[in-house]
Amino acid sequence: MKVCFPIEKDQGLASVVFGHFGSAPMFLLVDTEVNQSTVITNSDQHHSHGACNPLKALSGQQIDGIVVGGIGAGALNHLQRSGLRVFKAQGATVQENLEMIAGNSLPEFTAQDSCSGHGSGHGCSH
Repeated sequence: MKVCFPIEKDQGLASVVFGHFGSAPMFLLVDTEVNQSTVITNSDQHHSHGACNPLKALSGQQIDGIVVGGIGAGALNHLQRSGLRVFKAQGATVQENLEMIAGNSLPEFTAQDSCSGHGSGHGCSH
């Protein structure tokens, strides 16, 4: 499985999962079948809230799923319609979340889990 993790700082599998998909500075892509990871820069980092283009952000990389602390409803819907699984990070690091995926214990995001906005009393649950 090829899994994408939004991160702020590249520390390999010890990288901390970033709190929000669209504004992450970079992504750590992990191929669990061959134990290989690659870092890519978020090519859509600077966008208006609600205008994230998640597939553009991934620079055309082929992945099976994403693990993130938070994600907006539009980006979540777009990714799910594209056939990608979007998991809700439970551990702080990439490694902790990979272990949960391997044990089938990492929950997938639902529309109710997504971020509804920031500011003016709106907030995310992450």
